[in-house]
Amino acid sequence: MAQDPYTVLGVSRQASADEIRKAYRRLAKQYHPDRNQGDAKAEERFKAVSGAFDIIGDAEKRKKFDRGEIDADGNERATMGGGPFSGGGAPRGWPPRGHAGGAGAGQTGFDDISDIFGDFFGGGRAQGGPRAGGGRRPMPQKGRDIRYRLTVEFLEAALGIAKRVKLSDGRDIDVAIPEGLRDGQTLRLKGQGQPGVSGGAAGDVLVEISVTPHAVFQVKGDDVHLEVPITLKEAILGAKVEIPTLKGAVAIKLPPNTSSGVSFRLRDKGLKDPKSGQYGDLFAKTKIVLPEGKDSQLQDFAKNWETNLGNPRDGLMGSS
Repeated sequence: MAQDPYTVLGVSRQASADEIRKAYRRLAKQYHPDRNQGDAKAEERFKAVSGAFDIIGDAEKRKKFDRGEIDADGNERATMGGGPFSGGGAPRGWPPRGHAGGAGAGQTGFDDISDIFGDFFGGGRAQGGPRAGGGRRPMPQKGRDIRYRLTVEFLEAALGIAKRVKLSDGRDIDVAIPEGLRDGQTLRLKGQGQPGVSGGAAGDVLVEISVTPHAVFQVKGDDVHLEVPITLKEAILGAKVEIPTLKGAVAIKLPPNTSSGVSFRLRDKGLKDPKSGQYGDLFAKTKIVLPEGKDSQLQDFAKNWETNLGNPRDGLMGSS
């Protein structure tokens, strides 16, 4: 049998309708399952508080309870002409004046308690709250979401991969990283979070992706950029050189007299846009690299090299 509803709500039997309402509001917030995930005692306490308010938060039910016509569960019970606190008739002066079970109590009942549950659910009558003139219906609640931060290598995110991770609740789940996922993006795995309450949907798992930088590739939007070192000989005479891409090496042809800083564009060799399915481009920029240390042959070549290039820095400082 349920506890005395006045005791559950911590109010006196002479409490006004407003006092009962405030007590219920405070306790419902304190023990609500949304604030006490996984706490069975808090859930039971919340049910008891809701049950108590269902009895004395309703003007007619409160009058019946005070007269001994129903018990704390709201069930009808036989009486011998007396209330629950005396052997023959209610105490003199009971219910007290202004009591929700006394004269005029119908004007201070709780037919509309939407503002109480509005704190939790954004307004409107809560499906699981007490209902005027009837019993209580458990309110479906979505389960709690679980957050997880997953670090992946650049190429794993660029090409896509499946990862198995262990969540905070001890479960192992598989996370499919789609091709082209970017640093800071979040994957939502629907229905894999904590189970719902009273038939509510399960929560989700939110996986925030952290992508480690790559030693060679730099990302700008959907495009990938890299710097390609070339020798002086390759720059002067031209050459076919291999360069890396996200999906393996390819060869590009350098024309003769290729300077440093020349970019070669490889279409559709960049990152995939997960939304559009289109690929960005890869830009390979040349960088002439000279040998380390003193090279006498190269020095002799430079001293004797005649060129009509002139001064490549002409105009760099602007006109004076």
